[in-house]
Amino acid sequence: MTEAKPLTRSQTKILDAACSIWGDEATASDAAYMARELVQCTLPHRNPGNVPVWRRKNGNLILAIQAGVNIKTGESYGYPYGTIPRLLLFWMVSEAVRTKSPRLELGSSLNEFMDELGLSAETGGGKRSDATRLKNQMDRLFNAFISFEGEITKNGRIGTARLNMAVAEKTMFWWSEKEPDQGSLFQSHIELGQRFFEAITAAPVPVDMRALRALKQSPLALDLYAWFTYTAFRAHKSGEAIFVSWEQLHNQMGGDYSEIADFRRKVKPALAKIMAVYPKLKLGKRLGGIEVLSESLPALQPRGETIEGTATRVPTPESVASAATPPPAGKHLTPATIEKFRARFPRFDIYACEADFRHWLESKASEQPRNFQAAFLGFAEKWTANKI
Repeated sequence: MTEAKPLTRSQTKILDAACSIWGDEATASDAAYMARELVQCTLPHRNPGNVPVWRRKNGNLILAIQAGVNIKTGESYGYPYGTIPRLLLFWMVSEAVRTKSPRLELGSSLNEFMDELGLSAETGGGKRSDATRLKNQMDRLFNAFISFEGEITKNGRIGTARLNMAVAEKTMFWWSEKEPDQGSLFQSHIELGQRFFEAITAAPVPVDMRALRALKQSPLALDLYAWFTYTAFRAHKSGEAIFVSWEQLHNQMGGDYSEIADFRRKVKPALAKIMAVYPKLKLGKRLGGIEVLSESLPALQPRGETIEGTATRVPTPESVASAATPPPAGKHLTPATIEKFRARFPRFDIYACEADFRHWLESKASEQPRNFQAAFLGFAEKWTANKI
């Protein structure tokens, strides 16, 4: 009889996270968020190298990144890639949602900030230390320019819309990766570009921080986890399963892989880890891709919503809460309205639009429309015109 191999550190983290998530409801401190557009099109997994611009396309949505330039040396910072900029983005979106401010405080020491991301100054050494890698990826991400481009349909005509955004307009750092424990009298901070701030807080996707910490060794696992919780929300909301082929999923988040077969092989072990830390995810058995069933639930639920007789207690942003909470009587979209939306705006997600519409209605509590269906279609005209 052969002895069982001891668990690796990564396997132990997955097991610990699975026990926590399956055994305990998430608290407010476990809630994190990612921008919906960055779930639909993701950052590079590997370093793209010295290229003029990095692109990824998902349907009619194109994500493009231009690297920032070090004005002291005149050299490019390079492109953000791998797990660290993803952890940074989860933190940035979560803080922006929580504080409702583009100014994000990073703390008085590098160690303090690394703890927020689940990193450690004790990990690795030299160029491979967490502190050095974090500083490098912060330079890459905070100095990058991100663009989203896509087609929009209005009054039967198709146009192209583009949004160019600086990730950060201002940065102020008082600490160094060489002395991560050293504190400062001043708080390091960044100030997000206003358009970037508005884009990432418009409709954030809620995720469980405990799962992120367990999956942080793999950029693909982090991307898939965020995509699954967004897709689970859409499937549950519509009452219909969502199927995505391997080719579609590869275009969305696997562009760094030379062949779809190679991408599929990489997804399988990542999927096993995700299933361990995402008990609310239910998958079908269709071949040729991944099917998310309508019985699936988002990784986090709004406060007070009852699922299978169990009340969850995790607060989510108002926009997510309004989307997931059942609407008042008589305030459902009719089949005719849904058909009109899909005919006018075939390239857009009606359930994402409905979520933003309900959030907008909440902000206009004293001015509720007389005709709910007409108000939604009017809102959809403006919503699609402003979306990329």
